[in-house]
Amino acid sequence: MAVLERVPDVVFKTRVRDESIQPNPYRWEDKTTQDIFGGKKVVVFSLPGAFTPTCSSNHLPRYEELYDEFKALGVDEIICVSVNDAFVMFKWGKEIGAKNVFLLPDGNGEFTRKMGMLVDKSNLGFGLRSWRYSMLVNDCKIEKIFVEPNFSDNCPTDPFEVSDADTMLAYLKGEQPQGVSEPRKEFVG
Repeated sequence: MAVLERVPDVVFKTRVRDESIQPNPYRWEDKTTQDIFGGKKVVVFSLPGAFTPTCSSNHLPRYEELYDEFKALGVDEIICVSVNDAFVMFKWGKEIGAKNVFLLPDGNGEFTRKMGMLVDKSNLGFGLRSWRYSMLVNDCKIEKIFVEPNFSDNCPTDPFEVSDADTMLAYLKGEQPQGVSEPRKEFVG
């Protein structure tokens, strides 16, 4: 796993609301790395997949819950990246009730691959997905990254120890992390 200094240059295929289009007011919009990260202080967390247990019960909900605290510390945006398409990310966000965290689809896995975080999860029937991590990005420069332990293809576990919202918040406050919080939502499935 390479250590990068900057987020990789890619084009994300996103869907944006456009009221001029009816009856489904959404259209495709390409967003570049510069569009997403340029000139901003951004907290990014990446996870294996929408609608999956840890991602849905804790990872996304806790970042959503602590959004105002991150903003108070000068974070412009919180972004959740997953190797899922824009439609899946949209529906997952609606189900979770995400209103503040921007769900960024990496449908082709290009950003994740260039980050060095693409792993094979065929043991779960997932195919290629992102390893779980979080990072602080300032104007495209990676200032801090937390990568979950045991990075590997077909890992038999799903480590969730350092990419959580509480660890990133503690880092921003200059405090020692107190560990991962309890799940915020029940997961059934």
